[in-house]
Amino acid sequence: MPEIGTHPEPGTRPEPEAQPMPVREAADLANRVLDEVERAVVGKRRPLTLVLAAILAKGHVLIEDLPGLGKTLSARSLAQVLGLDFARAQFTPDLLPADLTGSFLYDQRRSEFEFRPGPVFAGLLLADEINRTPPKTQSALLEAMQERQVTVEGRTFALPDPFCVLATANPVEYEGTYPLPEAQLDRFLLRVGFGYPGADDEYDVVARRVARRREDTVLEPLTDAAGLRALQATVETVRVDESVGRYCVELAAATRTHAHVQVGASPRGSLGLALAARAFAVVRGRDYVVPEDVKAVARPVLGHRISIKPELWMSEASGTSVVDEVLKRVPTPATLERR
Repeated sequence: MPEIGTHPEPGTRPEPEAQPMPVREAADLANRVLDEVERAVVGKRRPLTLVLAAILAKGHVLIEDLPGLGKTLSARSLAQVLGLDFARAQFTPDLLPADLTGSFLYDQRRSEFEFRPGPVFAGLLLADEINRTPPKTQSALLEAMQERQVTVEGRTFALPDPFCVLATANPVEYEGTYPLPEAQLDRFLLRVGFGYPGADDEYDVVARRVARRREDTVLEPLTDAAGLRALQATVETVRVDESVGRYCVELAAATRTHAHVQVGASPRGSLGLALAARAFAVVRGRDYVVPEDVKAVARPVLGHRISIKPELWMSEASGTSVVDEVLKRVPTPATLERR
């Protein structure tokens, strides 16, 4: 993180441009990262893979699930293994925008104001219970998530590179919460849920805690910020055939004409499909995207971008169910094997 008072202006970050690594090397590193994180988060390989794919695609993730299912632990574990600066902001009704972005404080010794950065100046920011703070504070994240910068009192400060937001939300408790506006939901590349573990996995959690005789699991960092930038640069080299790109567009467009939908996925949804599918392909060890990659990320990418008609709110219709139906209706292009 830049030193206090010396945050670079946008476009002047000192980090050199990252060079991509071979796809097989990137896939090996990504899977070793997942293996290490699974030492702390048991039995959640698939959602962890999706979260890692979003980070590799330079996106942000909304983890929406019940309390006690490993949301905070997953974010902290990923930050440790990826070697990123980690900051946690507990969102409460009295949280102010300056509590996130930072503010100018008067230094009596120097007789001038200096900028004290907030928790948003981190490689990985955990926005815990993001739906418990008013929209004014929620909106403070919009510029950071989209532009990778914050503006305080007319001055703009660049955020670290890489920068990722993992936000958590409780889908059950509605008292004292503020639903996220559609514009902010659209900024999240993925929305994932962990769900309850199976009986064997839950016992494994108990057995591991008893065996290590302490609360925290110490994880080994396998890379750093520069290594993650190299992984992200590798994702940018993954090829998307025209047929697969058009498949992404057709899936997003099909959500807009579905009978249950009031507002379908925007073009940012089809772009998110392509970006997340490229990262998913890297984790699977390929430098090209196949339709199965798109299908693997379709539900977490498109589900939260769909608004159901009000008369169906009490039914089983949801953004996820619409995506499932769309995946069945839209013809899948033929898988293109590499020559």
